[in-house]
Amino acid sequence: MVGALATSAALALVLTSCAESERDSDTGDANDDSAATGTEDGAAGGEASSDATFIFGAAGAPATFDPFYASDGESFRISRQIYQNLIGIEEGGTEGVPELATSWEGSEDGLTWTFELQDGVTFHDGTPFDAEAVCYNFERWADQNEVGQSPAMAYYYGNDFGFGEDSLYESCEAVDDLTAEVTVSRVTGKFPMVLSQSSYAIQSPTALEEYNANDVQAEGDAFVFPEYDEHPTGTGPFMFESYDNAGGTVTLTRNEDYWGEPAGVAELVFKIVPDENARRQELQAGTIHGYDLPNPVDWQGLEDDGNQVLIRDPFNILYLGLNPIADPQLADPLVRQALYHAINREQLVSSQLPEGATVATQFMPDTVSGYDGSLEAYEYDVEKAQQLLEEAGKSDLEIDLWYPTEVTRPYLPDPQRVYDAVKSDWEAAGITVNPISKPWAGGYIDGAQTSQAPAYFLGWTGDLNSADNFLCAFFCGDENAFGTSEYDWHDELQESLTAADAEPDEDTRTGMYEELNAQIMSEDWLPGLPISHSPPAIVVAENVEGLVPSPLTAEDFSTVTISE
Repeated sequence: MVGALATSAALALVLTSCAESERDSDTGDANDDSAATGTEDGAAGGEASSDATFIFGAAGAPATFDPFYASDGESFRISRQIYQNLIGIEEGGTEGVPELATSWEGSEDGLTWTFELQDGVTFHDGTPFDAEAVCYNFERWADQNEVGQSPAMAYYYGNDFGFGEDSLYESCEAVDDLTAEVTVSRVTGKFPMVLSQSSYAIQSPTALEEYNANDVQAEGDAFVFPEYDEHPTGTGPFMFESYDNAGGTVTLTRNEDYWGEPAGVAELVFKIVPDENARRQELQAGTIHGYDLPNPVDWQGLEDDGNQVLIRDPFNILYLGLNPIADPQLADPLVRQALYHAINREQLVSSQLPEGATVATQFMPDTVSGYDGSLEAYEYDVEKAQQLLEEAGKSDLEIDLWYPTEVTRPYLPDPQRVYDAVKSDWEAAGITVNPISKPWAGGYIDGAQTSQAPAYFLGWTGDLNSADNFLCAFFCGDENAFGTSEYDWHDELQESLTAADAEPDEDTRTGMYEELNAQIMSEDWLPGLPISHSPPAIVVAENVEGLVPSPLTAEDFSTVTISE
């Protein structure tokens, strides 16, 4: 899922190389009110119509239709409907389940994995899905040009596999038509479950080759995607029909030759409506059937109007990060401790976050293996915060606190209000706070990721049930957003992350992550303060049925029907 930290401003802004498909089936006008409210496609009441159009209000335009190069939630939301992975995610949960692979098994040394594949599956262009297609995709991921290997493009692959001699990927062999054997270079707890992430969707080798899928290019600060971006081709329940950039709509149509249960609607339209209030108004007007992340203050009103507010289980973390590279004062653990003791998180969570949000004790939710249940929430104590600052010689501490604008995140529904709460708490402890606000895709993410922000709010929605998916996203590498390279324990942190991920025994690995969580939250380390886990919502109209909310915000729209 799109984790927020993974969002690339460059990708979010680049809409190049997107155009209408050459498929000639008539999809109708996505802006036509009859399509939205469904005089034929489904006004409230009655039975579901298989000819219906489901219109979803998207918060932004997709950066790309090739999930390998995506790192933003809007791109992944669309690609999940077009493509499928070897390993899927259970409906409404976080565990891996068979999808294009019926089963998988690892060798005794944990280096070779055998995948048995679904029979009778074809890609949207008629290409057979088989072991050769699987290996083609693995080789394609690894064989990127210099631009394709950049973090702004292959963010997930760079983190999960890496390129070159140190890559986790070793080889793939088609043992027979329905058996693929993948070899990795080292034991890792993330494989093979990492293959459930949207970036590793299996795509048609024919289309990838015909449209030169790996020929991504840089032009100044932007990226130009190859022709393949106009022809995304997967095995999923919906097929790409068109992208109307000017009109702000992406149209998908039902895959009539789908190997599984056919989609419940004939057409799926993503209507780009950047403003959250505008999305709510469009839902009320009947011009869209649903949208994601409604503001918690609107939940009751939406339900009172007859809509369905579907609450997801929390599988995320909101945290306050501190970076000593941006502000050397933060290298002192006493200063970091003071800043955290000064925040009344109980009050913040109960007053500023949705019902069901909980105070976090560590950088992952309690459903992830490796969570240390013995850790307690960091104590709110203003007097102690002041004493620590005095001991550090920083009684007059002044700090820049960053918060994002033009965004709603699953863990941060209203950034301004969360900022105001922390600012008020810090000022009560005698700390001078300088507000720094930047648009989410206009400098905020880039600034936080490149150690420009001394103190900032960020978070993460897990991509899969893995401790590494949380902790490594935050702390791996010498250039992580917490600036841990400035601390004398940085090398120990990196070694611990690597060792835990490489431990083959699941119980031992779980214990290693529990110990690491405790160490990260110790007074000596404490690189950031986990704030909360929030249950985000998705809202749909009264006549929409069958949508199952996903903790990963990875909903499958093929189960949706619209009643007439």
